[in-house]
Amino acid sequence: MDYFIGLDIGTSSAKAVAFSANGEVLASHAITYGISHPQSDWSEQDPYEITEAVINSIHKIGIKLVGHQPLMISFSAAMHSIIAVDEDGRPLTNCIIWADNRAVEIAEDLRQTDTGRSFYYRSGVPVHPMSPLCKLLWLKQNQLDVFSVAHKFIGIKEFFFLTLFGKYIVDTGMASATGFFNVHTRHWDEKILAFMALEEVRLSKVVSPYHIEYLQPGHWMSRLTTFSKTAFVVGSSDGGLANLGNGAIGRGSVAITIGTSAAARMVTQDVYTDEQMRTFCYHLKDDCYIAGGASSNGAIVLKWLKESLLQHKESMENFFSMAATVPPGCDDLLFLPYILGERAPLWNSKARGVFFGLSITHGKAHLIRSAMEAVVYNLYSIGKILMEREKITTIFANGGFAGSQLWIQMLADMFNVTVFVNDIEESSAWGAVMVGMEALGTPAVEIKPTGKKYEPDPANHRIYLQCFEKFERVYGLVKGEFVFRAEVIPEPAAKVL
Repeated sequence: MDYFIGLDIGTSSAKAVAFSANGEVLASHAITYGISHPQSDWSEQDPYEITEAVINSIHKIGIKLVGHQPLMISFSAAMHSIIAVDEDGRPLTNCIIWADNRAVEIAEDLRQTDTGRSFYYRSGVPVHPMSPLCKLLWLKQNQLDVFSVAHKFIGIKEFFFLTLFGKYIVDTGMASATGFFNVHTRHWDEKILAFMALEEVRLSKVVSPYHIEYLQPGHWMSRLTTFSKTAFVVGSSDGGLANLGNGAIGRGSVAITIGTSAAARMVTQDVYTDEQMRTFCYHLKDDCYIAGGASSNGAIVLKWLKESLLQHKESMENFFSMAATVPPGCDDLLFLPYILGERAPLWNSKARGVFFGLSITHGKAHLIRSAMEAVVYNLYSIGKILMEREKITTIFANGGFAGSQLWIQMLADMFNVTVFVNDIEESSAWGAVMVGMEALGTPAVEIKPTGKKYEPDPANHRIYLQCFEKFERVYGLVKGEFVFRAEVIPEPAAKVL
């Protein structure tokens, strides 16, 4: 039997999923890795550790499906990472990931200028510390020795392809998330590179998502002998491929993901930018683009609430069951979920979490439900912007939150539209396989909504709309305080008697 692998290089793990030609999951294997925070606001990962996790996850699939033929491996990856490497391809820095906020001051200053706004319209990437554009500007200002001697600046998927194939290549989907790629022309942007004093030769060659490589001998080859004749397809970014894998590519359809972070995305046939720089627009494939917004605060909010604030020792299922005992609207308790700052639609890395309306009648269950509702409110604030362009009629949900019926119902009620949860949970991996099949000239199976369907409750929708309006008002009232830092006032000198 022939099979196809979708390899998703995520923030917390590398996961290989083997599919049959009709989309059936045959095997999967994930290897996790951590994030280091060497300084406040820094978030980094070891590129060698991630590459080993990718190679080993592929190796494990070969063991599980021994005797069967792997025709293709296609790649999905988290966006916005950057690594400086020397002439031999050795990292001069760790992999600086999307969650890194060291460039916050640079981003805030640039965002307010006409230059920053023009960069957004050219690249489709909001000016924010997540952007490799801002990360490299920080590196130039603070570690000029590294910036000057670096041979190339690449992302994590590029580092993997360099390791296995000895080539610096980047697909248009990943390139368009850097902030210095012109999403209209699909080439590195000369004006932005000139502003950065960065020569194009120090970046990877841009290739199509359908670009194919084949393995050459290497020290890792003993683990990949099963894949010596397998096509390695470069693929695209995780967000766009999730839409493709979910089937959320038609008019009026939106994919919403809640994993560690969260996002709302729709596929468009042209470049879509927002006058207020609230949303992104990246290339997906062919003449398809992905427009939407990514939130820094998804399921990580519930994990933080469970493990750090409430120190709840029981299962997450039990945690959600407690929330189900509280009515929609959470008895007037509201939460701003910005414990990691926020990307879309606020683009305010200094925003912070706030419980508003606490009373003596509120308990643990209220705190849980208010956090769940808050994540949905923020996704709705992104969806509202997309609805300025096109009415949303269907939502395709995926990510870890898809296992919570309560959370999915909240989503349906808030947006007041039908939500589908497809049977294929690994939507980014399947989207990568679909692109890979196109690269091989093999027609991919189009995914139809076959999973559970959630219909909205009009009464709950009215409650949530009122709460959402308060949610926006509360943020407007407190956002000026997020930049405030209390001064340490020294004790008065003791009087000498």
